[in-house]
Amino acid sequence: MKKLGLTLAAATLALGVGAGSASADILVATAGPMTGDYAAFGMQMQRGAEAAVADVNAAGGVLGQQLALAVGDDACDPKQATAVANDFVQKGVVFVAGHFCSGSSIPASDVYIEEGILQMTPASTNPKFTEGPAEKGVDTIFRTCGRDDQQGDFAGKWIAEHFKGKNIAILHDKSTYGKGVADLTKAVMNANGLNEVMYEAYTAGEQDYTALISKMKAAKIDAIYLGGYHTEGALIIRQAREQGLNAQLIGPDSLNTLEFVTIAGDAAEGVMFSNAAEARNLPSAKMVVDKIRAGGFEPEGYTLSTYAAIQVWSMAANEAKTTDAEKVAATLRSHDWDTVIGTIGFDAKGDLKQSAYVWYVFKGGNYSEM
Repeated sequence: MKKLGLTLAAATLALGVGAGSASADILVATAGPMTGDYAAFGMQMQRGAEAAVADVNAAGGVLGQQLALAVGDDACDPKQATAVANDFVQKGVVFVAGHFCSGSSIPASDVYIEEGILQMTPASTNPKFTEGPAEKGVDTIFRTCGRDDQQGDFAGKWIAEHFKGKNIAILHDKSTYGKGVADLTKAVMNANGLNEVMYEAYTAGEQDYTALISKMKAAKIDAIYLGGYHTEGALIIRQAREQGLNAQLIGPDSLNTLEFVTIAGDAAEGVMFSNAAEARNLPSAKMVVDKIRAGGFEPEGYTLSTYAAIQVWSMAANEAKTTDAEKVAATLRSHDWDTVIGTIGFDAKGDLKQSAYVWYVFKGGNYSEM
């Protein structure tokens, strides 16, 4: 395979994380949008990875060696994600906790599979991420988050039940993640007797959604299901309120950042999104949460699922007595693991054996479980 070099804009490499890393022998990595509109999520992943590496090193490391952390910036761009993946190969990375966007994780996985690197995403929920490799007999692809078919099933049934006879708009941003979760939610909602009156794509990165909102006002939309990210979702709901559209906004896990409130302002009040149960409240997370907060960062979103990815890989590598991807993968599937996000286990595809979704709602400038 041809190895691609990276510009500084394409990726950053951060080495020397955690105690004793100056003599680090094992390089692990995380990758996500460290810059761009979704950089808030990249920061969550980086902080979670840094905390995990520091704690693993303090506990003796992996196979008696210390870990170092490489951080790659893919900006949620598929081509940049592939470049980051190739750079990790050149650097000698043996494990990647990433990427964030499904549209980045999926193409990057082709590189990791070819080069024998175990990949575990803490955030990419598109079913194809694990389904595709599993169909080819690949067993080194994992995730510490749920799947969009599970999320769509949860959201679709709830919307059909609570908005029976109402006018629903399904919106998506055309991305692998956004369109995927919107379509899966739509299918379940339709199967449960509720058909949308609008199904529209919008362009991520735009600032003015007046035309889209006008169409929704004309259609007398009562509720909007948004398949997309928090930046555009916040602009859409803020502009909707400004134009007098009071529809309920419902979104997937990509809304789980307080940056949504920063952009949406008062329009964030009452917005709902689905996600896994809040890991920050688990007894297993208290020590880690307290430590990260002491460093001035709130471990929301994907912070702890990134920590868990490095944590569980480290435990499995120590148990397998190797960092070989195939052997660590077999060990990961061999039993359940106690992690910062609770007890988890992996099925044959690398998905979590159990993943339950709950609703969150924004109130008073914060969000909490309903």
